Amino acid sequence: MSALLRHGLPLLLLLLLTVLTGGARANWPVVLIVSSERSPAYLEAAEAVTSELAKLSVDARPQVTQLAVSELPAYPGSTPRLYIALGVEACGQLSRTPAPAPVLCALLPRAAFERVLSDAGRRAGASLSALYLNQPLGRQLDLVQLALPKARRVGVLWGPDSQASEGLLESAAQARGLRVVGVSVKPGEPVFNGLKKILDESDLLLALADPQLYNSSSIQNILLTSFRAQVPMLAFSPAYARAGALMAVYSTPAQIGQQAGLIARGVLQGQPLGVPQYPLQFEVSVNEHVARSLGLKLDAGNLAERLRRQERGP
Repeated sequence: MSALLRHGLPLLLLLLLTVLTGGARANWPVVLIVSSERSPAYLEAAEAVTSELAKLSVDARPQVTQLAVSELPAYPGSTPRLYIALGVEACGQLSRTPAPAPVLCALLPRAAFERVLSDAGRRAGASLSALYLNQPLGRQLDLVQLALPKARRVGVLWGPDSQASEGLLESAAQARGLRVVGVSVKPGEPVFNGLKKILDESDLLLALADPQLYNSSSIQNILLTSFRAQVPMLAFSPAYARAGALMAVYSTPAQIGQQAGLIARGVLQGQPLGVPQYPLQFEVSVNEHVARSLGLKLDAGNLAERLRRQERGP
């Protein structure tokens, strides 16, 4: 009998604790992360969301479930308190079938989210919002002034996705004493007619995310043409900086995921989803070969830190 008490009682207590813990966990809120694909970038963002949610106290910590968008129709679990849709496809699917919980879309540009809203006949708000992938225009212009203080004319090619930002860029540039030299490129029209005008009249080419203009078929020729004209490009992707743009400012999937996790924590604690927002964290890349060819000495880490200090203010 004493042996049973010595060995059986701890086992009984362990089983009881497991049952109680499992029951408590069953009542925890669920956050469902739905990814458009299972690429490393999406996995990195999802892991960052999960890590941020794990910082909540034990009694408030949610169950986090990750699905590919193709698995969503067969999802058998509890009704989520929040959906986090990573990528355009996941955001689109959750917006077309109104979800029983708020949907935060991430890892997609502003123009893509606005198309999702238009296609679904919805507005951004407490039930559907976004964390944009692209950078705020003011941040990009501030980087231009830090890296190229003599630049005054900012060239921009406008395409279907970027044209809606024209007024915002004009206002942001004017506030900084800069002038925008813009050329619209219609669907099906060659990019290089407009590019020549930009390079002839600008101190810098600001590349805005627009797949009609900047894509795998066009980017090498655009970079080569701007390099030959000695007009540097500020891009939106570190891959473009490696390929020949002078600089890029961008947010990593982990940074996007962490911010999405912070927003999710607020929702779980009773805050509304809120309006769409831009990334808070970012990185800067510099192509040192291109910088040297232009007679510039730029340090990516220094530029990023100066830009962060400037945004934090005094």
